[in-house]
Amino acid sequence: MAMKEFKAESKKLMDMMINSIYTNKEIFLRELISNASDAIDKLYYTSLTDTSVGLNKDDFRILLTLDKENRLLTLSDNGIGMSREDLEENLGTIAHSGSLNFKKENQDENIDIIGQFGVGFYSSFMVADEVTVISRAYGSSEAWKWSSHGVDGYTIEPADKDDVGTDIYLHIKPNTETDNYDQFVEEYSLVAIVKKYSDYVRYPINMFRQKSRMKAKPEDAGEDYTPEYESYTELETLNSMVPIWKKAKSEVTEEEYAEFYKSKFYDYTDPARVIVSRTEGSANYNALLFVPARQPYDYYTKEYEKGLALYASGVLIMEKCADLLPDHFGFMKGIVDSQDLSLNISREMLQQDHQLKRIRTALEKKIKNELLAMLRTDREKYEGFWNAFGRQLKFGAYSEYGMHAELLRDLLLFYSAKQQKLVTLEEYVEAMPAEQKCIYFAAGENTDRLAKLPAAQLVLDKGYDLLLLTEDVDEFCLQVMNSYPRKDAEGKDGTVEFKNVNSGDLGLESDEEKKAAEEATAENQSLFDAMKLALGDAVAAIKVSTRLKDHPVCLSAEGPLSIEMEKVLASQPGAEGVKSRKVLELNAAHPVFEALKAAQSAGDEEKLASYSRILLAQAQLIEGLPVDDPVAYAQAVCSLMK
Repeated sequence: MAMKEFKAESKKLMDMMINSIYTNKEIFLRELISNASDAIDKLYYTSLTDTSVGLNKDDFRILLTLDKENRLLTLSDNGIGMSREDLEENLGTIAHSGSLNFKKENQDENIDIIGQFGVGFYSSFMVADEVTVISRAYGSSEAWKWSSHGVDGYTIEPADKDDVGTDIYLHIKPNTETDNYDQFVEEYSLVAIVKKYSDYVRYPINMFRQKSRMKAKPEDAGEDYTPEYESYTELETLNSMVPIWKKAKSEVTEEEYAEFYKSKFYDYTDPARVIVSRTEGSANYNALLFVPARQPYDYYTKEYEKGLALYASGVLIMEKCADLLPDHFGFMKGIVDSQDLSLNISREMLQQDHQLKRIRTALEKKIKNELLAMLRTDREKYEGFWNAFGRQLKFGAYSEYGMHAELLRDLLLFYSAKQQKLVTLEEYVEAMPAEQKCIYFAAGENTDRLAKLPAAQLVLDKGYDLLLLTEDVDEFCLQVMNSYPRKDAEGKDGTVEFKNVNSGDLGLESDEEKKAAEEATAENQSLFDAMKLALGDAVAAIKVSTRLKDHPVCLSAEGPLSIEMEKVLASQPGAEGVKSRKVLELNAAHPVFEALKAAQSAGDEEKLASYSRILLAQAQLIEGLPVDDPVAYAQAVCSLMK
């Protein structure tokens, strides 16, 4: 029989799959059992419409057979089987997934595919030096034998098999100095692996086990009779067959939940939190949800698909049902199993299903409460979660005109300049002095630079805290929320507004200070008119500021669009011309102000214009804005040194 080459790019690819993708060798059994479960699912699906299958759901099984002496482990199923073409396509091409294709072709059907025949199958070569597959496809009288020793290739030839299904024979490798392969021909070890990885598979995984029992006492035995024991074999079901999401939480360990999550959702880290939800009433369902501890590599790409696996009475309807999750919780993984959904419901009908909407609403509330509980009871773990998915929650609060802001606001974290750590809005408000009227924040790219802004220093010097926002969505998120609840001195419900330190009025000045600034602005209006003439549309107004102490100048913004929001919008396609209304504020007590007045008094319009442009450029640099003309700014500064 001529050897056939694998159809993959190279033998190196297979070597990588065997030795790199799976670092834990015992995982091979989980993969093969998952494939067997898939094959049974396919035939069970066929039996729902084809009575000639002749099998009920209770007739399906997966059988493990161990021949320790010959180091042979056999896994058999009575599923749909494979034809010669199936063997060529599914096993002859590395990383080809027959089950994955079946899922794609039958996305709306009542079938659960938990494995992907292809990459998973080749994990068997981690422990076996020879793998033989004998299979007979449903509807065929022919059986075929596929055999391979690994990277060298494979053979296919006719075989004899009485029943439909697949038998996989693994010749287990001998031990090496670094690897113990004997564990895979030990009965107790195989039983433990099945319990660990495949206990929830809903078809029985059977195995003939060696047991011992006491022989019956002979009737003529005397008083000094010594009991005798005999060995026998008994077919035992190794798995509970109860889906893990239907088990009581007290019956499942955290390790079992973590292992299920990692194998089902292809993650290598334990979940940050496990959420078990069971509801009866208007929405009947079981849900097992997971908060991932890390961000998937494709999370913020168009390739990422949100959604929960949706089952109807234990049968898969949809692998990723996006309608079960709002976008702000799109990072969640898990399974929802409802008794109230039809098995053959179509995707279009599903989108209109009122039961699904009730489940979504209940899950949204449950997820929010569980995240809040993690925030309050395990702050370190929550902050790890926040680093991975906090941006998504902030986008959720901002999107749809703030429709979900109230739901999400207590989950948000921002960096506190005063406390030097992440705080919730609730924690910020609780620490506010009684006289503080606003939640102050500064938005930009760097926390150190933000804390040094002139207006930021003014807030901090008052003893007030300041939120330092460094992500592009942060300010939009706070602006759409507008305010946060706070009880007044009498204990009555009220709110406190968010205030950007670069906005016009911070509410920190006394009436006397405001009046003095207005009078100083009026007294120097001719100076400001001359400066405005030199600066043109770069600023909307120039005035005297009370917020500046040591700094000579700063920029503020009037109106709803802040300077930082302008920078964010300017980076978006089609946002040309979006400008905030900038105000150049001057410190009347600074020597620079006297230099401006001196230039005006001397009638030196050129010097006044040059000073004005230098001050604007300095204010732009402080705010992290690009200088309009860097060359002209450099020349103007150099001219002062002559």
